[in-house]
Amino acid sequence: MSATAVHSLWTTAAEPITKIDAPKFEYGQLAPTLIVVGAAIVGILVEAFVPRKSRYYVQMFVSVVALAAAFAAVVALAADGYGTTKARIAAMGAIAVDGPALFLQGTILLAALVGLFTFAERRLDPVEHGNRVDSFAAQAASVPGSESEKAAIKAGFTTTEVFPLLLFAVAGMLIFPAANDLLTLFVALEVFSLPLYLLCALARRKRLMSQEAAVKYFLLGAFASAFTLFGIALLYGYAGSMSYATIAQVVDGTVQDVNPALADTMGNDALLLVGAALLVMGLLFKVGAVPFHMWTPDVYQGAPTPVTGFMAAATKVAAFGALLRVLYVVLPGLRWDWRPVMWAVAIVTMLGGAIVAITQTDIKRLLAYSSIAHAGFILAGVIATTPDGVSSVLFYLAAYSFVTIGAFAVVTLVRDAGGEATHLSKWAGLGRRSPLVAAVFAVFLLAFAGIPLTSGFAGKFAVFKAAAEGGAAPLVVIGVISSAIAAFFYIRVIVLMFFSEPRPEGPTVAVPSPLTITAIGVGVAVTLVLGVAPQYFLDLAGQAGVFVR
Repeated sequence: MSATAVHSLWTTAAEPITKIDAPKFEYGQLAPTLIVVGAAIVGILVEAFVPRKSRYYVQMFVSVVALAAAFAAVVALAADGYGTTKARIAAMGAIAVDGPALFLQGTILLAALVGLFTFAERRLDPVEHGNRVDSFAAQAASVPGSESEKAAIKAGFTTTEVFPLLLFAVAGMLIFPAANDLLTLFVALEVFSLPLYLLCALARRKRLMSQEAAVKYFLLGAFASAFTLFGIALLYGYAGSMSYATIAQVVDGTVQDVNPALADTMGNDALLLVGAALLVMGLLFKVGAVPFHMWTPDVYQGAPTPVTGFMAAATKVAAFGALLRVLYVVLPGLRWDWRPVMWAVAIVTMLGGAIVAITQTDIKRLLAYSSIAHAGFILAGVIATTPDGVSSVLFYLAAYSFVTIGAFAVVTLVRDAGGEATHLSKWAGLGRRSPLVAAVFAVFLLAFAGIPLTSGFAGKFAVFKAAAEGGAAPLVVIGVISSAIAAFFYIRVIVLMFFSEPRPEGPTVAVPSPLTITAIGVGVAVTLVLGVAPQYFLDLAGQAGVFVR
């Protein structure tokens, strides 16, 4: 056997590569995300090169400008018709630029901007060693109670890294509901989860509890990410593609050119069903729906309150956006399979969140269970599978996020010697001691309960109406019952604040800087405007309710 013959056994002549196509990126259509990522990287450089004294102001400036500019870019894209007539797939099929994506990105950016103000608040804690301090640990790396921690507090260190971390989280959240293939979805999931794990561990007071919350969130989040990734692998094995549109075609049976290697797996529905189940499970974990909700109360209670507010609002918006896109764009052909499962999840979530919340004695845990119940209400709109279902969910998310950030911003104000006074018994008689703060919190609680003339009522009405028209009337009945159960514990807190005697050793209400006042003011304004005159915003959500395929 000659050498050439041996040589040809394990090689074949390849076509010479003439040119590799350069990737095409529509930078204008991706501008909101690119601005936020760019600012986050600038924030890291600020940490490295700007002297410690001026970092806080520089970071604050960079973050506010970035979020405002990104929101302006979203508005410009929407005004240019990218939400309706010019909706398209950008970045070589990786990202959708359409109505739901732009609406949710705008909501996330505004929520992040309001949340940023609570992050930057520095007047609530007493001055330590002549330095104003915020809600975050002086030096995250030092062991709680150690000498290095005391030295860091004495030197007046502050963790200004929270600003770039917030921006990285926002960048991931912007991509998450707009992702148009499964890999982009997973990368975005990781990009916004990892900064949140870190932010949860950075509380200045009760540091051990905060670190415990972060570890719980990290471990459970890693589990959920693994399930998601395994689901993505199975869906890829089923359809031979990561792209949403291709998977949807394979599910429908309308795919054109079938690769012979895939012909065997394409008929295998087990891959499809298990893959879809695992993928949706990872998204439901992020949403905080009931069998996957166990992390929510612990993390919301342990994390620094500004982070809790931001996380509760923005993560829900991003995760529901991604869930909607997966169910409506990738798996509409599986509707008969996923709707009954979603029914069950929605019912358990609404009732579970509302019933368990009654027993809570900590205000942050109470709001955590309330957010679980709200996830159930939003799922009712997801189940509707109609255009109204999409737009009602978009409206509910926008309304809910500002109420949540406002409510957690009020929680940061009520303080005693140990920091925030989150135990419900300490809130007794708050309405006599500081009527304005109690009244504002009462507005937020009434909005959570869905009382007319608040945004909560408009949102619940829209979601339940869409669900009823989509053939899920029994779900609406259960939703109304659990709303009534939920109203009980919201109104119980209001009664506690206004109709019980204040204790002499009770907490004080700190006077915040204009930053937190702005955050709370925006929350109240949005709550009342969306409650009294929701029609314009419902129409806006209605126009934004069409996914690009």
